[in-house]
Amino acid sequence: MKGIILAGGHGTRLYPITKVVSKQLLPIFDKPLIFYPLSTLMLASIKEILIISTPQDTPRFEKLLGNGKKLGISISYAVQNSPKGLADAFILGKKFIGDDDVCLILGDNIFFGNELIKILRSSVNISQNQRKAVLLGYHVKYPQKYGVFGFDDDGNVNSIIEKPSKPLSNYAVVGLYFYPNDVINISKNLTPSNRGELEITDVNKVFLEKGKLDVKLMGRGNAWFDTGSYEDMNNATNFIKTIYERQGQKIACLEEIAFNKSFITNEELEDLANEYPNEYGDYLKSLIKIK
Repeated sequence: MKGIILAGGHGTRLYPITKVVSKQLLPIFDKPLIFYPLSTLMLASIKEILIISTPQDTPRFEKLLGNGKKLGISISYAVQNSPKGLADAFILGKKFIGDDDVCLILGDNIFFGNELIKILRSSVNISQNQRKAVLLGYHVKYPQKYGVFGFDDDGNVNSIIEKPSKPLSNYAVVGLYFYPNDVINISKNLTPSNRGELEITDVNKVFLEKGKLDVKLMGRGNAWFDTGSYEDMNNATNFIKTIYERQGQKIACLEEIAFNKSFITNEELEDLANEYPNEYGDYLKSLIKIK
């Protein structure tokens, strides 16, 4: 399975900050926001990754992440000249995806939890082996802000409604989607919405109507942040800062994940650590001793 990070858009809700820099390059505690969705794909053992962004921001991501070789992965880039909807990622990334299945993650979504790796592995396996789309649901206080799942009496998903005025549940559709390869053709055949975009909700409804949609509900003990506002970004920063200060463990440390998954060697981790003459580098060096 390959992975796509959608890191485009103009970030207008964060103006004036995002007038000069991509939202996904803003800091969440001690690292750029883009590190968090990238770490989620790496935790899912996805090593071939496409980052889609704007013409002005793509070079900045390339400067930050390069081709991924230092992390033992492969990162490539594609430019989306204007917002055309989330499902446009599969059309834009058709050549990159090839005959593989694909995971799409939104560039401003952060995931954390003890069960996260288990959920990711299961989602990849279901998508690949059962040829189903797999979505994750997260219990939220104000579901009106999100796409929301509806359930039948047996607990099976029977509807997905975008930002409903009267939600049928408190389970929001998070920005992480696993699809078999036919998502490309499904996306190609979509009719643009009233705002002229190819909506991911319409993709998911096609899989639901075909009986090819599986939903995993993230339970208590898992965290999901959709960092679309100043408050959301501050909440995510405070959460990640608290975890680090209490446990001394970093969230979304790409080098640590690459090391633990044997994408890179001890020597390669040490080389990466030496690039950071600060606490971050000291943290990476400490991992070598533990290993």
